[in-house]
Amino acid sequence: MSEWVTVAKVGEIAINTYRVVDVDGTHIALFNLDGQYYAIEDMCTHDAGQLTGGAIENGNIICPRHGAQFCIRTGAALTAPAYEPTLTFPVRVENEQIQVRDTRWD
Repeated sequence: MSEWVTVAKVGEIAINTYRVVDVDGTHIALFNLDGQYYAIEDMCTHDAGQLTGGAIENGNIICPRHGAQFCIRTGAALTAPAYEPTLTFPVRVENEQIQVRDTRWD
């Protein structure tokens, strides 16, 4: 089973912004949406480009390369040219530490 990895402290990521973290070689975008934390793989499923750098609108991130939109909460691909969801990762807060887990191989 994968372990929880501390990636930030509460208060380090401003509301409606993100930070990219590396967890075991995977780039994960950690978002603070209205005080709730969400983690998705920082990869557009359309062409494997980075999602971060794109605008955040209404809980979605817009890929800066071709404009595909993904739901930050669920990873769902919402618009073409992406049709497959991006991976999501569990997030928890323990003792003011934000932690994520890569559960793909559990």
